[in-house]
Amino acid sequence: MLRWKDILYYAKYSNPEPPRRVEKTEAEWQAQLPPAQYQVLRQRGTEPPYRNAYCRSYEPGVYACAGCGSVLFDAGTKYHAMSGWPSFTQPVAKNAIRYAFDDSHHMQRMEAVCNVCGGHLGHVFPDGPEPSGLRYCINSASLVRLAE
Repeated sequence: MLRWKDILYYAKYSNPEPPRRVEKTEAEWQAQLPPAQYQVLRQRGTEPPYRNAYCRSYEPGVYACAGCGSVLFDAGTKYHAMSGWPSFTQPVAKNAIRYAFDDSHHMQRMEAVCNVCGGHLGHVFPDGPEPSGLRYCINSASLVRLAE
């Protein structure tokens, strides 16, 4: 189970190796992704809170990166954080997500990025429920839900 100290270590020193890599040009990404997904995944955008596909969705299954299809989160770790975006307590594997310090918008946050394709997912915070204490606050536009 990942904890906040692990996230800080990965961001500062070295993220785990991804299981594979997907690399495309920005033109290829733009041709593949609808505008809302391109804006979030490739331009580090944020969708509006509460008005997104998975904010209030709790069906079983897994959530994969909308860019490359890599499985990132299990629906069993999703919870209602009242943040306006889907929230999870753990990724499916320690090498599913890459972490980076994000000082944009006059805030200090930890960015969560797909470790396979480098797509921006959202952020992770140390204010989630126990036992991990983590809250992965993820844009719906960066995800696709796959049924069990």
